[in-house]
Formats: sequence, C-alpha cells, structure tokens
Amino acid sequence: MTTAPRFTTARALALSLGLAALALVLSVLALGVGAVQTPAADVVQVLLGGGDDLTRQLVIDLRAPRIVVALLAGAMFAASGAMMQGVIRNPLASPDIIGVGAGAGLAATIFLLAWPSAPPGGLPWAALVGAWAGFGLVLALARDWTGPQSGSLHPVRLALVGVAVAAALGAAQQLVIVRAPDGLGSALTFLTGTVYGADAARAARLLPWALVLLPVSLLLARTLDVLNLGEDLATSLGTRVNAARLLCLTVAVALAGAAVTGAGILGFVGLLAPHVARLLVGARHSRLLPVSMLLGAALVLAADTLGRSLLPPIEVPAGIFTTLVGAPYFLYLLRKAR
Repeated sequence: MTTAPRFTTARALALSLGLAALALVLSVLALGVGAVQTPAADVVQVLLGGGDDLTRQLVIDLRAPRIVVALLAGAMFAASGAMMQGVIRNPLASPDIIGVGAGAGLAATIFLLAWPSAPPGGLPWAALVGAWAGFGLVLALARDWTGPQSGSLHPVRLALVGVAVAAALGAAQQLVIVRAPDGLGSALTFLTGTVYGADAARAARLLPWALVLLPVSLLLARTLDVLNLGEDLATSLGTRVNAARLLCLTVAVALAGAAVTGAGILGFVGLLAPHVARLLVGARHSRLLPVSMLLGAALVLAADTLGRSLLPPIEVPAGIFTTLVGAPYFLYLLRKAR
C-alpha cells in the first residue's frame, strides 16, 4: 500500500535547490557544447576569469547569452502554463495549446517581415498583441453559448478548440513566410522554437520582461489558490473573481508572448513543467510556480544542449525535443480527461 507524498514547504525548497543546482550544472556543460567542443575545466577557468581570448569569446560572447535566453524562456513558458491552468482550472491549458504561442509567433513573424528595420524593442509588444488575440479567439470559440449554462467553458472543449486555432494560426504564419521569402531565416526561428543565434542583445531585451513578470506571478500565487476553490467560494472570501482572473491571465499571456520573442514557439513546455511540478510539490501555487519555473528552465536548456550535441555541426531546434516529449503527454492527459 502506497501513501500520497506529503507536500510541504521544506520539500518544495529542497526540490527548488536541487533543480537550481541541476540548471547550474547543465549551464556549465552547455557552455562547452557546440561545433567546437570546450572541456568543462576550460569553461570553469573562463568563468573564474582565466582562459585564453579565443575560449573566452566562445564561452562568454557566443554561448552564454544563448543559455540565458534558454533559461529565461523556459521559466516564463512554465510560469505562464501554471497560471493558465490555475485560472481556467483546466489541466490541459498551456500557452501553445490554447493559441497564445501561435498568436504571438504569427504577430512576431509579421512584425519581422513587414518592418525589418524596426527597433528590436517593438518585437515583444507585437508578440504580446498576437498572444492576446490568439487567446481571445480560443476563448470565444470554446465557450458553449447554446446550452443551459450559456458561456460555460468545458476543459476538453477548450483544449480541442485551442489545438485547432493554433494549427490555423500556424498555417497563417507559414503563408506569411512563403509570401515574403526574403525574411525566411529570421521568421523560421518562431516556427521551429529555438534559441539558435541568441546574442547578448536578445538576452538583454528578454531580461527586463522576466525580471518584472516572474516575480509578479509569484505575488499572485495566493490569488490563484483562491480562484482554484471555485467562483462561489472565491466570491464568498471577498475576491473580485473577474478582476482577479483578468489580472492573472494578463500576466500569463504577457509571459508567453515575451518568451516567444526570445525562443520562438517551444511546444509543450508550459504544459509539461507545471504538471511535473504539481506531482512533486502539490497544487499550492506558492510552491508550484517556483518549481515549475526551474523545471521549465532546465527542460529548455537540456533540449537546446541536446540539439547542439546530437549531430554537430548541425543544430536540431530545441522545440523538436520539447514537442517529442510533450505531445505524447498531452495525448495521455486528453485521454485521462475524456
């Protein structure tokens, strides 16, 4: 006879420290992986301020920004997925499944192709608008406007409509690229989901969004817990449910939209990381969110490192590996929620 794990703050803290250590080890290993292999000892020497100029340039200038982007994007996708699952009370919700990732990718692609000389700072705002548009379309189509509970939102219906809308937005994105082949290289970043070519400038653009939005999501942990109790009970506790939902969804969509600009559409990170975190530390968001962020960061970094080391010098996009893991898991959840 097995007993359910006891979810405690100490358990969550220990797991968080372990995952942070894992992310640190993965980062050091990733700094040495690429077309030119760098021994771990040389990487550590560079990080301590030594090493020759060529190794320093390879590790610090070329690989370090890529690792920063992978960690930040993974944490943001995971936090976004955890918040969406909490607000909608739907275990199938995630940025890429309910249209947020596809909407952000389409808007970012249009922005890149239509205004190639525009300031890079406008890209996150374009992705944010697209993320909100994609999510709004899924919500409008998924609601049941004809039944006795008009406007109700069924979890499986939301997931199925989200998959359909994401596919349609993905097709529109491909059409935009075909019509403007000159920008094919930059636009494909958002189709494949990769941090290839990430430099210090991209990391610097993504960092402020992460520094603001990730702490805000942690501050909303108690609000998410109350929303999970159900609308009637949350209202009886004095929560303005609609305003709380809108605030949490705004932060979640902003997290996903900004993450897309750094790493493209990384499939299923926002679904997989929160689910694994929930199994490890339970559903309380003060514990769930930090563990989800660390899992998402480690997952994306591991996928990118594997993509760089599998077939050198060819690089396999990280989004391929996250999808290969996440898609079967989504099918399992969909069958479980049948």
